[in-house]
Amino acid sequence: MDNMLLFSSIVYAWVLLPLLIFLARIADVSIGTVRLIFVSRGFKYLAPVVGFFEVLIWLLAIGQIMKNLSNPVCYIAYAGGFAMGNYVGMYIIEKLSLGLALIRVITKKDAGPLVECLRSENYGVTSIDGHGTRGEVRVVFTIVPHREVQSVVDLIKKFNPQAFYSIEEVRHVEKGVFPVRKYWLNLSLLREFRKGK
Repeated sequence: MDNMLLFSSIVYAWVLLPLLIFLARIADVSIGTVRLIFVSRGFKYLAPVVGFFEVLIWLLAIGQIMKNLSNPVCYIAYAGGFAMGNYVGMYIIEKLSLGLALIRVITKKDAGPLVECLRSENYGVTSIDGHGTRGEVRVVFTIVPHREVQSVVDLIKKFNPQAFYSIEEVRHVEKGVFPVRKYWLNLSLLREFRKGK
C-alpha cells in the first residue's frame, strides 16, 4: 500500500503536475496573444474579459511552480508551455482573421480587368494613375476582411503575377463597399460589442 502511494506521488510530481503546468501555460499564453490582438484592433470590452482568464490561468500555473521549486521538470514544462502557447496563439489569430486589411496594388499593366474582377466579387475598389520609378503605373486600393485577403491576392496573381502589392492592417473604417459573406463568427456582432452596444 505504501509503495502504491509512493508510486502515485512520484507519477503526480514528475508526470501529471508538469503536464498540467504545460497545458495551463499553453492556454494562458494563447489567450494572451489573442488579447493583444483584441487590444490592437479596438475590442475594448472583449480584451479585459479575455485578460481576466489569462491571468487566472497564469496564477494557477505559477502557484504550482512555487509549491514545487525542487522539481526541475516543472520548470521545463512551464517554459515549454510558454513556447507552445506562442505558436498556438498565432494559429488561433490566423484562424480568427479579425479586422480589416488594406491591399494596395501597383502595376504597369492595365488594371481595368483586375478592378472589374474585384468589383464583380463585391469588393470596394479605388484606382488611380501614378508615377513610379520606371514610368506610369496604376494604383488599386481595396479594403477587405482579413479572411478575404488570400482570395484577393489570388485574384491579383491571376491578373498579373508581376504586380507589386502590399497589405496593411486597418484600424478603423467608415462607409464603403464590403463583400457580404456568412462566417461562423459574425463580425458585425463583434463590432457592436467593441462599441459597447
